[in-house]
Amino acid sequence: MGHEADGNRPQLWLGRHGETEWSATGRHTSRTDVALTPAGEEQADRLAARLQGVHFDLVLTSPMQRARVTATLVGFADAEVEPAAQEWAYGEYEGLTTGTIRESAPGWTIWHGAVPGGETAAEVAARADRIVARVRAEAPERAVLFSHGHFLRVLAARWLGLPPEWGEHLKLGTATLSVLGWERLAPAVEQWNVRP
Repeated sequence: MGHEADGNRPQLWLGRHGETEWSATGRHTSRTDVALTPAGEEQADRLAARLQGVHFDLVLTSPMQRARVTATLVGFADAEVEPAAQEWAYGEYEGLTTGTIRESAPGWTIWHGAVPGGETAAEVAARADRIVARVRAEAPERAVLFSHGHFLRVLAARWLGLPPEWGEHLKLGTATLSVLGWERLAPAVEQWNVRP
């Protein structure tokens, strides 16, 4: 990833899924297929107004129901499931809060700590790179992806050509929109963590 002197320069819009019971309580959620809360469904409804009338050449979603339902409520029931857009696999830390993890691993963060039985930052980055390459190859103007907090932060870092750990510096709330694009020929963040 990095500067692209020639070729396609589309925008990539990122929609983080609405609130779940686990996201509301700070539990790490990757492969557990939790549903949106009623508040999460309301958040997605509000997100719909921001996306209304915007044309997307490519509409993708994580396979997890919280992302797929968010996409549907926003108006993209036909979003293509993209397996690479799943959340960072938390392994043995699935369902735990950062505070609980730090009881046995002081100072732990997903960005710099080990994830027993889960993915490394490099493995998550490799999945993000596949999506970035696909968007740049297939979307003439604009694509949208509905996915998850840590994964989208890694994807933004990789869009910019930065190491995945750089995502640590990008706070991302539930049911927010972000836009990745270009500053002339350089990949850029156009908007980040925008609540409708």
